[in-house]
Amino acid sequence: MSRTSDQARRPAGQLRADARENRARLITAATTAFAEKGADAPLEDIARRAGVGIGTLYRHFPTRLDLQAAVFRSQVGAVCGKGEELAGSVPPAEAFAGYLRALAGYLVTKRGLSHALIEAVGIESELISSCWMAMRETTERLLSNAQQAGVIRPDVDATDVMRLVHGVSVSTEKAPERADMLLSVMLDGLRAPRP
Repeated sequence: MSRTSDQARRPAGQLRADARENRARLITAATTAFAEKGADAPLEDIARRAGVGIGTLYRHFPTRLDLQAAVFRSQVGAVCGKGEELAGSVPPAEAFAGYLRALAGYLVTKRGLSHALIEAVGIESELISSCWMAMRETTERLLSNAQQAGVIRPDVDATDVMRLVHGVSVSTEKAPERADMLLSVMLDGLRAPRP
């Protein structure tokens, strides 16, 4: 079982400003490349997109797995951050729907990244379990807020919701233009019945 290197997981705050910028550009470029070409996108292409040399990529991410893990953590952090932002800025029903759309968008763009990481580090690894827990906790918080507001039915839990979103994402992989409509149908089904 492979493991990501300690060097690749060093906190960005411990890097020089230019190194932090290079690291961020590499993660952004890799996110795009993995979405377009899958988890095996060429590393040379990622370095070129980021505007750095391949040596810089390897200094930050000594293995493909290190880069994949950084992208995975970054994407999960962005989705959960969007959920928290919505929870603090819009009504519960709108926050819940907006978060589910962000979560579905994340699931669509990962293109095999989760599968590649699970195969490499295992489903019980710290990487996979911590990211799963972060998404579950964000889903639970937004779901609970919407249920307390009386806008989402009380008999569903976060796992149910995540399964539904995953189902929409998988079923629209070859027809992404249908994802928003199916999410709307799903959200209609989750609405609390009117008294």
